[in-house]
Amino acid sequence: MKWTPGGESQDVEDRRDESGGGGGFQFGGMHIGIGGAILLLILSFVFKTNFFALLSGGGSVSPGPAAARKPDPARDAAEKPLVQFVSFVLDDTQKTWTELLPQQGGKPYRHAKLVLFRDSIQSGCGGAEAATGPFYCPGDERVYIDLGFFDELKRRFGAPGEFAQAYVLAHELGHHVQNILGVERKLRQLQEQNPRAQKPLSVKMELQADCFAGIWAHSTQQRGLLEQGDVESALGAASAVGDDRLQKMATGHVNPDSFTHGSSEQRMMWFRKGLDSGSIDACNTFAQ
Repeated sequence: MKWTPGGESQDVEDRRDESGGGGGFQFGGMHIGIGGAILLLILSFVFKTNFFALLSGGGSVSPGPAAARKPDPARDAAEKPLVQFVSFVLDDTQKTWTELLPQQGGKPYRHAKLVLFRDSIQSGCGGAEAATGPFYCPGDERVYIDLGFFDELKRRFGAPGEFAQAYVLAHELGHHVQNILGVERKLRQLQEQNPRAQKPLSVKMELQADCFAGIWAHSTQQRGLLEQGDVESALGAASAVGDDRLQKMATGHVNPDSFTHGSSEQRMMWFRKGLDSGSIDACNTFAQ
């Protein structure tokens, strides 16, 4: 991907030198990340309990106060190029939606913040560990990410490349777009009205965020920012984090009834729809 190193976004909040405090997990309203999906799958398999039920729960332990962490200048320096890259993707994605959302969605776009953390964090949706993976919290309109996840994406999930990393961030910002459009609120209401539909509705929500990530990719393609292999890199990341693949990795079995994000095939298909169309209307996963 063509980009110019050197800048850091004003929408980045660097909280890598804070510890997460003593709060527990609170999944209500939070879009659990890729790593968290694996964690819950493993726990559900080991303890024969549906830990995904936590995703629809109202809350848990209150967040504890954040404490200072000993600064790690060497690690900060090593992560600086990655911070600059995610800053570029963040700013470029938000600039794209600032232009597109009023035109296609009839709503003004408002910027989300990107919070960088290490190990654990307290968000507006409760406490989370790095294992939760990147996530968006509608309560405070922030995307949270431990940069170590990108190494996991490459090493553990076999999805290398800058555009694979960009896809992850664009997906989480897709949830922010859903929040602005009111999709988030409507989905929660439908889930409360029909608890049996919680997981299928969650899948539709995640696939739409994939499609929205594809809309941003369409914009980068139109502006000549994509390089050879970038689209394949993003599709590889979408495939790598499909529920069927994650379940196979975690338990050796696939249970479609427990899907929360969609299969590898579905995630690639909806990303591709956004990429090919560049249109919000093409991303109506709820009509499928």
